[in-house]
Amino acid sequence: MGKTIIVSNRLPLKVQRTDAGFLLQPREGGLAIGLDPMYRSGDYLWVGWPGLTPENEAEQQAITALLQVEGMTPVFLSETEVSSYYEGFSNGTLWPTFHYFAQYSAFDYEQWAAYVAVNEKFCTAILTIAGPDDRIWVHDYELMLLPQQLRQVRPQATIGFFLHTPFPSYELLRVLPCRKELLLGLLGADLIGFQTLGYMRHFLSSVSQLLGLPTHNSQIETPSRTIWAEAFPMGIDYNRCVAAAGAPATQMFAHTYREALREARVVLSLDRLDYTNGIAERLNAFEKLLQRYPQWQGQVSLVMVVVPSREQVELYRKLKEEIDELVGRLNAQYRTINWRPVHYFYRSLPFEEVAAWYSLADIGLVTPIRDGMNLVAKEYVASRTDQRGVLILSERAGAARELADALLINPTDTSELADALHEALLMPETEQRRRMVAMQALVKQYDAFAWSHRFLAQLTEVKTKQLGLATAPLGPEITQALVEAYRHARQRLLLLDYDGTLVPFRAHPERAQPDAELLALLQELSESPDTQVALVSGRDRHTLTEWFGHLPLGLIAEEGAWLRPPHQEWMLFHELRADWKQELRPVLDLYVVRASGSFIEEKEFSLVWHFRRVDPDLGRRRARELVSHLLFLAANSDLQVLEGDKMVEIRNAGIHKGAAAVRWLSLYQPDFVLALGDDRTDEDMFRVLPPDAYTVKVGESARSQARYHVSSIRDALTLLRSLRVPAPVATSSAPSKPFPYL
Repeated sequence: MGKTIIVSNRLPLKVQRTDAGFLLQPREGGLAIGLDPMYRSGDYLWVGWPGLTPENEAEQQAITALLQVEGMTPVFLSETEVSSYYEGFSNGTLWPTFHYFAQYSAFDYEQWAAYVAVNEKFCTAILTIAGPDDRIWVHDYELMLLPQQLRQVRPQATIGFFLHTPFPSYELLRVLPCRKELLLGLLGADLIGFQTLGYMRHFLSSVSQLLGLPTHNSQIETPSRTIWAEAFPMGIDYNRCVAAAGAPATQMFAHTYREALREARVVLSLDRLDYTNGIAERLNAFEKLLQRYPQWQGQVSLVMVVVPSREQVELYRKLKEEIDELVGRLNAQYRTINWRPVHYFYRSLPFEEVAAWYSLADIGLVTPIRDGMNLVAKEYVASRTDQRGVLILSERAGAARELADALLINPTDTSELADALHEALLMPETEQRRRMVAMQALVKQYDAFAWSHRFLAQLTEVKTKQLGLATAPLGPEITQALVEAYRHARQRLLLLDYDGTLVPFRAHPERAQPDAELLALLQELSESPDTQVALVSGRDRHTLTEWFGHLPLGLIAEEGAWLRPPHQEWMLFHELRADWKQELRPVLDLYVVRASGSFIEEKEFSLVWHFRRVDPDLGRRRARELVSHLLFLAANSDLQVLEGDKMVEIRNAGIHKGAAAVRWLSLYQPDFVLALGDDRTDEDMFRVLPPDAYTVKVGESARSQARYHVSSIRDALTLLRSLRVPAPVATSSAPSKPFPYL
């Protein structure tokens, strides 16, 4: 395997111009901190903007040489590009939309054009250094178009994408004019990672609703590839936090601060200046604490550290003014000679100083209105080496899905937050330790190393699966080998899907009867010595009996619910329920009304909603809605929702063509197996057959569990006709025995 190329908007090192030349300094931030341990432990390159625009070619070369020593490749952006691409579209359009502040989002076509162009600039930079075996890991909302741009040039590349922010619901994303382009950009990746399962579900819903692509078990099916989406909660460098907590510099800072604060208990608030962080709400809640519980006046101080951000933007300037006014009013109203309610620091602090505040804080107050993860919460937990302290955490932060032992609150409910502060201040030390020990164990186990290694390991696994689904065309040489294997086999088994494999789909399914030529072909194959043929269909048993009951072949109905060996009676695969249909039939009836031309097919143990006659766009949209509706209703039940070709089916779980195929294999024990199928229901059959079986996917898509593919029904029938060559008399035959069933 080649190297791993990490791509982010900013490099983890920032370049500063000095009188002596250029200086590299570490950049603080979740991505830089999270990836730095892994980055420095292996074969990695990092591509990104160095934070400085060179004034001439000589400066550009000097900065490039300086960064290459550190294993980094710079992408230089002009001031106009930074303004339009980063400050404009990325932070003026995507950031507020993704954080549920759509009222602050503004779309500008020139900024969108700059976003496209800068993503292309990153693409060019990556392609100059990326080899065919390299893994490319793209990060965050500034580069959402990059995966698809890379895919167009390098179709076989291994590409991962991780979104550090929340992903919004479909209803918010659909407002953006560029919504489809953003989704298609992400679908250039092989694996798309999110901080939480909730964000991943929003993404899958948007892909279904806006692009009409089928999604199943976190997989997205496109005409050319299967793409995986998954949740990877980001961790921190746990050992770095523990080491910093005991460092001499940290202890010096902590001693100085404790002397200044005297005996006051400390509530720590640490954020970047942003409207998503709930800083003003936090100040209002602290004021409510002092009003509602006056015993804490003179006893508790809020230490508020706000890191400057985007000060040139009017919205952020107003937020800064609001915070300044709230802090001033609180201190003016409650301050005494010996006590200040709020200690306010508007600046960035070195990590040793931050670690000192972590060690002093009786309460870590982390209450964003919306946040992808929030690593401050995890750093506070890791830094509490005395295992005391209380974390108050917003339920809308991604970290809340992991840190269940924090006091979880609604960040906009200032009364609830004030009560949580009171509860935390009164919490016994034994309870503090119990909660902190549990959270520290989780944060330590799922640290930054575990996060990055898990993502990259799964990216490699996904690529392996994709290659495994890439089927070979059934060319003349393979066809000849197949025919020879068939002719010399002692016992043969043919498993054949019907609709879409042997006959075309019809707008009215009842009109897809077999013609005389097909019936003659099936009869001839079934009557061949030592050959067993089984039709493996989703149709009901009555239809199959009517059409094929006179032939000496096996029949499998309703995707495997019913089995009928040749010349025997129908039998159930195992005991099944049908009482659920009475409850769910009205749901399907509703979607028949909502999609003109759709209809319901009721089988004995399943219900199928067909939309082949519906307008394609409307049909896909209604199908996505119906699948979501049925999945909700079928949760925690023994029912399964299945998407097929222009249909949605709900049936008993555990019933599929794969299980039926296994039964047939156990009965006949063939040394030659041929299976033909065209859609997802046939993948279960392909998956369980022996490795030497000839499994063939029928249709334009060559992505399948099958070994080979043919492009059309005509090709499938041609293959079957080639088997009509008279076979030699077999030396032995499998004994006749009753069909096994439960």
